[in-house]
Amino acid sequence: MNFDRRTLLGGMAGGAALAPFLAVEQAMAAKAPPNLRDIDAQAAEAHVQLMQVPGLHMHGDEDVVMLLYPGFTALDLVGPHYFFASMMGATVHLATNQSDLSPVPSDLGLAIAPTITLAQAPREPTVVFVPGGTTGTLEAAADPATLAYVKTASARARFTTSVCTGSVVLGAAGLLKGRRATSHWAVREALGHFGAIPVNERVVIDGAIVTGAGVSAGLDFALALVSMIRGRPYAEALMLQGEYSPQPPFRGGTLETTDPAIAGPFADMFAGLAARVQTLPVAP
Repeated sequence: MNFDRRTLLGGMAGGAALAPFLAVEQAMAAKAPPNLRDIDAQAAEAHVQLMQVPGLHMHGDEDVVMLLYPGFTALDLVGPHYFFASMMGATVHLATNQSDLSPVPSDLGLAIAPTITLAQAPREPTVVFVPGGTTGTLEAAADPATLAYVKTASARARFTTSVCTGSVVLGAAGLLKGRRATSHWAVREALGHFGAIPVNERVVIDGAIVTGAGVSAGLDFALALVSMIRGRPYAEALMLQGEYSPQPPFRGGTLETTDPAIAGPFADMFAGLAARVQTLPVAP
């Protein structure tokens, strides 16, 4: 039987959402060879069992706005997008801060096609999300239209979020004052420039502000946020669906766990980025 990930999870959404799925499944099972009919029936029963797991809130109507700007880091966005877009019933908007819907190039050249412009983006989203980058992020953090949308939408959003240096945009919009927040290690301490309290953690939750550390932390961040929106059992289901069980081939990934011969020069290479963050205007 063929189905996509959202359809699979949709089968666990409740009676109304489950019925069409089971009807199709039953029709296919009737045409299937005898040895597959039992398997299809077992799958249908498993869906019913899974939707009965306590706290498994499989269906919603969230609006998730994910910002796109030239020079963003693709994995900052694509990792969380996988989990957000897998939430049955949620609508994920890829909102460009450019004037049209042309593909937006990432810092390494991978372009993503936006679905809306900021002018068209929901003013009361469930989630506002900002990915990071380097020079592109500095430009976004100095762009009045981008900051205006993030600040205005944040006032009505359930969660305002970022991964990596995307927290710099939140800071420049005046949203991190007195808040605990994290970012990529290269600019984490520079968040203090915006009145934030820098925290060296993978995911930091301070009320409605949820920030993730650098790049790959977007997966951890997104699962944490999904658990807050739909419950831990749903997040666990997506975690299994994505087979997210990281086993890096060697220790590292932070300044503290990387060979000093590598970490030292690497930190110096990024020092200019942190310095530039601290020249950005601070919102009143």
